[in-house]
Amino acid sequence: MKGKNLLSISDLSPEDAWSIINDAVEMKKQGINYFLAGQTLALLFEKPSLRTRVSFDVAMNQLGGHTIYLSQQEVGLGSRESISDVARTLSRYVDIISARTFSHATLELLAEHATVPVINALSDLEHPCQALADLTTIFEHKGTLEGITLAFIGDGNNVANSLLLACALLGVNFKIASPKGYEVSDSIVRQGRRFAEQSGAQIVLAEQPRVAAEGADVVYTDVWTSMGQETELKQRRQAFTGYQVNDELLSLASENVIFMHPLPAHHGEEVAPGLIDSPRSVVFDQAENRLHAQKALLFQLLETVLQEKYEQLLTEYEKSVEQEPDEDESWVDKVVELEKLGRLEEALACYNEVIERKPHNIKAWVNKGITLGKLGRHDEALSCFETALKYKPDNSEAWINKGVALGSIGQHNDALSCFENAIRHKPDDAEAWANKAVALQMLGHIEQAQEAHKHAQTLYKGKP
Repeated sequence: MKGKNLLSISDLSPEDAWSIINDAVEMKKQGINYFLAGQTLALLFEKPSLRTRVSFDVAMNQLGGHTIYLSQQEVGLGSRESISDVARTLSRYVDIISARTFSHATLELLAEHATVPVINALSDLEHPCQALADLTTIFEHKGTLEGITLAFIGDGNNVANSLLLACALLGVNFKIASPKGYEVSDSIVRQGRRFAEQSGAQIVLAEQPRVAAEGADVVYTDVWTSMGQETELKQRRQAFTGYQVNDELLSLASENVIFMHPLPAHHGEEVAPGLIDSPRSVVFDQAENRLHAQKALLFQLLETVLQEKYEQLLTEYEKSVEQEPDEDESWVDKVVELEKLGRLEEALACYNEVIERKPHNIKAWVNKGITLGKLGRHDEALSCFETALKYKPDNSEAWINKGVALGSIGQHNDALSCFENAIRHKPDDAEAWANKAVALQMLGHIEQAQEAHKHAQTLYKGKP
């Protein structure tokens, strides 16, 4: 990513945004991994939250990291303690900060004084994490963002601001209908039009919901009264009369329209009763994709920091290899860092050197096979796992990776047999059970797959 923080969608290039969406889709398939093991995220929240708090917490946990939740009552951001002091202190403890604030200026001060990345988890100006999850959801359901038109019906609030910018950035046509006095801010529109000049997106500002909804592929709404605006409730209800998304409005949209809402929803106000539960609604897919988009975002923001760390470690391990060329552990350490840096061909060369010296080194054969698999050389990878099993038939890691390689080329029955062999040799291997569940699912044995998945979860929870 081009900057160390995400305070606004404007902090992203089109390539950054696409990278997050693609990584989110991929991470959704992967489930748990440990890309950020040892990293700590601080959730610094002035405002309460359900989806934002839980999705960030679970995201960091599934990436192998840890989360600390800090409420306004605990920290007293800007009152008990200055924003700059909080930023500098947290930077000494944690690796990244996600802040949910009333004022966008608070976020800007945090980012100015922090030495670790800062994420906007919601401010009065923008909600970039929501917009990234929304575009991930549209991409997931439509298969593309090209030629898509999104209609936003309602308040030109922080969600609308980020959606306008994100759509304009990635070439999605954006139409918004808001009553007078509740439009998207001029500065956001100006920035959006600059993005649209590059992407080819169209931005339409309207007052009548019918104008925005006509022909739209996505119809989106949000609450009329956001948190902190409760004193305006009566006035806003009057102003937004006629702005409810219902079947009549959706009938003007495209035939395959999907309905979106960031939640929480006021059923019967901005959205007709029952619409969120209708087949056209993807609202809960949206909510789920907060998790996956934020996993991708956390990984990408920390990737640069980790890259520097891996480069330093690689230099140290290369010195160790030079000093003790016959020490396998030094070679393994070196290869681990090479793989983290994506230098797979160099990692492969290291495994070959170890195997040349010690042909019976099981770990080297298995790791060489894994690296070959990452390079798409599945036949060679299978050969490595078979060699490892020839030397050590009870090696569960070799059986698991052989099964993964077979599954990647569609041989799911043979893959299942490998995972069962791994379990036979190591019954408490959570990874073997998880992969067995995938193989069973691919073969259509859904009930057995669910049982294997539950067992894998139990074993994962029991890990120290």
